[in-house]
Amino acid sequence: MGAVALAFLVTGYQTALFVHRAATLSIVAGQDRPDTVYVIERFPQAGPPDTLPRRTVTLRQAPHRAEATAVRRQYTPRRYESFRFNPNTVTVEDMMRLGLSRKQAESIERYRSKGGRYARKEDFAKSYVVSDSLYARLAPYIDIPLVDLNQADSAAFEALPGIGPWFAARMVAYRKELKGYSYKEQLMDIWHFDEEKYRGLEDLVTVGPCPGYPLWTLPEDSLRLHPYLDRHTAHAIVLYRESTPPQEHTLQALLSARILEEGQAAKLARCRIAAE
Repeated sequence: MGAVALAFLVTGYQTALFVHRAATLSIVAGQDRPDTVYVIERFPQAGPPDTLPRRTVTLRQAPHRAEATAVRRQYTPRRYESFRFNPNTVTVEDMMRLGLSRKQAESIERYRSKGGRYARKEDFAKSYVVSDSLYARLAPYIDIPLVDLNQADSAAFEALPGIGPWFAARMVAYRKELKGYSYKEQLMDIWHFDEEKYRGLEDLVTVGPCPGYPLWTLPEDSLRLHPYLDRHTAHAIVLYRESTPPQEHTLQALLSARILEEGQAAKLARCRIAAE
């Protein structure tokens, strides 16, 4: 009797699984009726009054029962899109379009709301909610803009690895002194901004356009504020400008006249100098 009962139990369980799977597949396949409705729209035909009215037939999706909708959401394979995105700014809804679940997307949103930031695309892979397979699919579409040294504010600088409030403020202040960065390595001119700190962020920054340093037009009291010049050099440059024609206003001429030392001339040669 026990064996017969067990056989019936196993058979009943397998039958229930089969019926459940069949019903689920039927609902997912759209067999829950009514699935669609036809809507007939009538409107007058343009032309003589005696012509018959024209009509159109449109196909619309009919509403489903709540139970069927829940089954569809649970068992229908999720569809995802592929498009370029910045993991620091992408919305929860767009993350779900990319294939993340709502729980995963909201976890990333909480991380960002607490000050978290992805400096490199590899940092996105380190998130515990991002699987290796998901990252492999999304990696080609991750687009984290570089930080423009000539446009970014202190908050953007502070978000860079190894940069705190003090260095961020100095980066902004040094930009003002230079009238704009000309090359990335100028960051190492900042006190205590060593090569190790620079190597940690050199691939995350870029140097955008800037007007260039107005070496040939600034007054003496402004020239002396440039990091590569001093008050004696600034005074000599002004005297040289006043006594020579514009076509002779070159760094090489200042070096030949011994107004600039070789080290100063080499540094200024890498800078963007504004035309007169």
